[in-house]
Amino acid sequence: MRNVSVNCDRPRRRVLALVVVAAGCGLFGQSNAQTGTPEDRQALWNEIRPVALKNCTLRRYGSANDGGYLMCENLMSGIESAYSYGIDYEDNWGCELSQKLGVRIHQYDCFTPERPTCPNGRFVFHSECIGPKAETIDSHPFDTLANQIAKNGDSGKRLLVKMDVEGAEWESLMTTPNELLEQIDQLPMELHGVHNPRFAEVIRKLKQTFYLVSIHFNNFACSDNIDPFTSAAFQVLFVNKRIGILDPDGPVRQPGSPPDAPDDVRNADCQPKDFFTTK
Repeated sequence: MRNVSVNCDRPRRRVLALVVVAAGCGLFGQSNAQTGTPEDRQALWNEIRPVALKNCTLRRYGSANDGGYLMCENLMSGIESAYSYGIDYEDNWGCELSQKLGVRIHQYDCFTPERPTCPNGRFVFHSECIGPKAETIDSHPFDTLANQIAKNGDSGKRLLVKMDVEGAEWESLMTTPNELLEQIDQLPMELHGVHNPRFAEVIRKLKQTFYLVSIHFNNFACSDNIDPFTSAAFQVLFVNKRIGILDPDGPVRQPGSPPDAPDDVRNADCQPKDFFTTK
């Protein structure tokens, strides 16, 4: 899948628009730019509709802007281990969660030389990337989510998983067994790309196990030519149905509402104003 020359899995968020739009990192080896249609974008758009939960108090974890993720702060009891996929020069999300919960944060990235530290937290860095199968590409090792969790002795444990891996999330999650997804209490991540015809299928797969409760569009990747999307990348929060209580009549969050914050503080935001009426 990956064109290593553009490092589709390397979490360099400030060149995210270039990586996603120009490189077209896509699912199952396909280029988003070559295979996508307006109908594919619309299918994905229709699937990313958040729902309201009765028992979720949202809080931002990690950085104040780029690198921060919303999670339900009151649904974290019982977490036994956490995974942070995609590391650049910091892992503020992992540090805050490790300090709060007292758990190890397993960090995965096979490109970056950075090794973030965390006072009073516990980081375990793995020079490996996540992918749909165990393989080595141009000396960079990849393995599946299932294998990585098993190698760390975390099979059967309750987990938190964060992903920001510049497009590798799609096929990695597509090949993850549902039984393993059931172990994950909350899955905050950034999704990259909007064109591929299989992206909507990945979201449907995740929605079998999780509620999608939050979405926020990354203004590093704003674009005017990918309607109905306003950005080629967006953050989401999936909460396991095992712990979330659906509120069919509750208010659903508009993208950009607190505690959201723009990823790029220097430029205009691009949250869709008519998100719930655009079909």
